[in-house]
Amino acid sequence: MTDAVNTPAATPERSLFAADARTSRRNRSEKRFRAYGMAAVGIGILALIVLLISILGNGLSAFKQTYISYPLELTEERLDPDGNRDPGEMARVTTFGYLPVLAMSLEAWLEAEGIEHEMGGRELAAMLSEEAPAQIRAMVLANPDLIGQTIDVQILLGGRIDGFFKGRVTMETAERDRNVSVNQLLLAQTLAERGDVVTRFNWDFITWPDASGSRPEAAGLGVAIIGSLYMMIVVLVLALPIGVAASIYLEEFAPTNRLTDLIEVNISNLAAVPSIVYGILGLAVFINFMEFNQSSPLVGGLVLTLMTLPTIIIATRASLRAVPPSIRQAALGLGASKMQSVFHHVLPLAMPGILTGTIIGLAQALGETAPLLLIGMVAFVREYPDLVSSHSNSFPLMGDGATALPVQVYSWTQRSDPAFVERASGAIIVLLIFLLIMNAIAILLRRRFERRW
Repeated sequence: MTDAVNTPAATPERSLFAADARTSRRNRSEKRFRAYGMAAVGIGILALIVLLISILGNGLSAFKQTYISYPLELTEERLDPDGNRDPGEMARVTTFGYLPVLAMSLEAWLEAEGIEHEMGGRELAAMLSEEAPAQIRAMVLANPDLIGQTIDVQILLGGRIDGFFKGRVTMETAERDRNVSVNQLLLAQTLAERGDVVTRFNWDFITWPDASGSRPEAAGLGVAIIGSLYMMIVVLVLALPIGVAASIYLEEFAPTNRLTDLIEVNISNLAAVPSIVYGILGLAVFINFMEFNQSSPLVGGLVLTLMTLPTIIIATRASLRAVPPSIRQAALGLGASKMQSVFHHVLPLAMPGILTGTIIGLAQALGETAPLLLIGMVAFVREYPDLVSSHSNSFPLMGDGATALPVQVYSWTQRSDPAFVERASGAIIVLLIFLLIMNAIAILLRRRFERRW
């Protein structure tokens, strides 16, 4: 008997240096996925660039403003008829009484300089901003000795004239616009060539309060910046300690049972609740029930604190959970108590993540609009809040109304004058600068804590 020898079927030879069909398909699939990822990143970067170009293109001009310089004669007959130089008596002359003084001085100066124009006093006065008489009045009341003198002043021009030098208004549009005339633009152009009309950087856009719908050239962000700052202080003072304390308890000390599971689920749900719901809650609790002043920075800060707490708690718990268990075990093994191991070892290691979560929560609160609209912060506010108001005796942050940067952006976009769109874009730039500063601070703090450990 002979043994049967089973010879295996011949198999094709394979080389490690030559890809077969299956490997080639896998490699092509991987290349396609990389291409898709790069395309997604490119689209995102392109969209961001387009957004920034749009915002900067529309908003950078808000930081410049057009002024006219000419000698102004403060006539005693119109501004202080009794000649007593008493600010109380002089205050009876309203801004409407100062407007003819500005117009007559402008007309007299144009005639003395030999500058030809085809406009009357009323049309000349319409070139000036409605804020100009109020500014001159405040200056005269602060220094009554100016009455009877001729002083050199630099006065705001109207929004349409300012828009002409920024390219927003043209001769063609002026023919169809009842708020400006071609003659006014021609005169402004002539004065600009002489150097009497200049467009320069406008710090007042940062410091002045809001203005009425007929004075976009005088509208500023001062009250909105102060209001946002006050609310961020309230959020930081309340949300950070409460959120960190709640996170430490839930992550390190709370027993695992149905109650803690329910709390965790509710925290996750609250993080996904629309922000306008928190505005309704603030309106019902803080204004209707607790009777806090509507649109005060304190109410806005409390509403934003409620909205920010879930974000801080979730981020803090994730940071605590990321600390290796060996740190806790080593501390306990060396005789430390549970409290000491958490506060001396775990919490410092988790601090970079906690700071990141806090900054993200504050940035989210800084850009919120819907909850603030419901508590009345959309109102037109000309006065600064309590902490910078020397005449207020109420508790800080509770007395005067305020507004915030995102609410100011919303308010300006609702006004009819196109100059307010420029103001809104400028406010967005300021808001982005605030966010960049906050993120830069977070990065610096994170690096400092990371170097420590």
